[in-house]
Amino acid sequence: MNVTTEQKPPSAATPPAVTTTETQASPSSGRFLPVSRKRPGPIAVTALFSLGWVFMYADRNILSPVMSVIQDQWGLNRGQLGLMSTVFFITYALMQIPTGYLADRVGRVRVVVAGYVVFGIGTILSGFAPGFVIFLLMRAFTGLGEGTFYSPVYGISSSYISAKWRGVSAALINSGMAIGISLGFIGSSYLTFTLGLEWHITFLVFGAATLVVAYLIHYYLSPIDAEHKAQAASAAAAVQTEGAAADPESNKALFTRNHILTYVLIFCSLYGFFSMLTWLPTYLQQARDVAPSQTGIIASLVPWASIPGAILLSMLARRLRNTRPLIVALAVLGGLCQILVPMTGDYSLMIVGLVVYGLVGKLALDPILIAFLAENTPRSMYSRAYGYFNFAGMLSSIFAPYITGALADATGALEAGFYLSAVLLLVGAVAFCFTKPALMPAS
Repeated sequence: MNVTTEQKPPSAATPPAVTTTETQASPSSGRFLPVSRKRPGPIAVTALFSLGWVFMYADRNILSPVMSVIQDQWGLNRGQLGLMSTVFFITYALMQIPTGYLADRVGRVRVVVAGYVVFGIGTILSGFAPGFVIFLLMRAFTGLGEGTFYSPVYGISSSYISAKWRGVSAALINSGMAIGISLGFIGSSYLTFTLGLEWHITFLVFGAATLVVAYLIHYYLSPIDAEHKAQAASAAAAVQTEGAAADPESNKALFTRNHILTYVLIFCSLYGFFSMLTWLPTYLQQARDVAPSQTGIIASLVPWASIPGAILLSMLARRLRNTRPLIVALAVLGGLCQILVPMTGDYSLMIVGLVVYGLVGKLALDPILIAFLAENTPRSMYSRAYGYFNFAGMLSSIFAPYITGALADATGALEAGFYLSAVLLLVGAVAFCFTKPALMPAS
């Protein structure tokens, strides 16, 4: 992957963004944890952020396979089960916009690492929860930590990676989501149903692993913050020299037509995605009579199919001058698959629907939307733009788990929630048809 001109190693024609002294003075003295002295390259950035997503999504999905166990243990209804995911996403969503602003000002990696530590501790504490109310509080606490990840991560990657490879890099980073979903589903099912351990153990194991990942991100990527600080100082100096009129950082730049319609589509896309992630294992167990030990494997078809789908579609998108037709087509196909899965009585067709949804659904659509948003946003505002972007998506995930469970309680079946998800995604596809060509030059 190529880096942008601003990020390439210093040469006579390209002045360094940060001096050697700035890069090396930060690492050791006065720090509780050591920091690498080596400037990370785009491959390290992509790999570590992908690993970050692995445990972010593993944590979210270790709950789904054991929901029926928790339901029996604590005597909960489906609405209460959905609430366990909803409280997580409330705090997660509320962190998106302030995190974007904070990361652009105090350091993107610093914010990621601090949040990751909070999220790891919250996962461990969830495993010690003695009852439903305490568990809700711990999941809300975990959401606060995870809420600091998205906007700084894509702010960094969109700055580090050239426009030509930005979507592909985002797809590779997003592949961690797919691996994490599978790891969460299979790991939770294996520890609980195959090994016969208490469901609490899964939270303790994954929480401990999360803290290890926080250390790795801190150690290898912290030098990025020194560069970001130097670039921000340079931009501020330019504003003072040229006057306030030269300042591009107006919030209006984050609410153009293209931005708003992108926010609408991600809302619709994530509604169905999190409705399916939360309830698919339970649906397979209760409506399709799949053995609990097998539900994690079947549910993992969606994320595993998304890995090649996201990479190939991002490679295709980088060759297109206008990605709008591709984005609309993917949204429509995803909506149709969400109709097929609950509607068909044929088990094989259901499996096909899950695989195709993985190939074209949220995880494949996200990298293309991330690149589209970068093309319409000033570089200095990337974290804020992605904060609003993910906030819009997470608003849907607050409601999706609970509404799907409540509809199941009202109708006696989970299918109604899946159909609602499909309708919303098709609405989002229609809305995105009204976007315009990119407003910002490629960077």
